[in-house]
Amino acid sequence: MSQIEKLLKAIKRNPRDVPWEDIDRVLKYYGFNCRHQECSHYNYYHPELVEILTIPRRRPVKAIYVKKALELIEKQEGKSNE
Repeated sequence: MSQIEKLLKAIKRNPRDVPWEDIDRVLKYYGFNCRHQECSHYNYYHPELVEILTIPRRRPVKAIYVKKALELIEKQEGKSNE
C-alpha cells in the first residue's frame, strides 16, 4: 500500500481537522487539477467529472470539504473502473 493510499485511509477514518497539504496531495494523486483564485480558495476539478470542488486554504480543512473531496474521489474511481 502506497503512502497516498495510507493517507487516504486515515482521512476516511477521521475527516476532521485534516491538514490542507494532505487533502491537496490526495486530490492531485487521483488526477485532480488545481486552480488558485486570487483569494484564499482553491478550485479542484477532474477532466472526467463535471463537479468543481472549492476548498479554502485554511489549517485545518473543515470536515465538510474533506467529505466532498472523498465523494469526488470515489466518483472518479468508479468512472475509471468502468
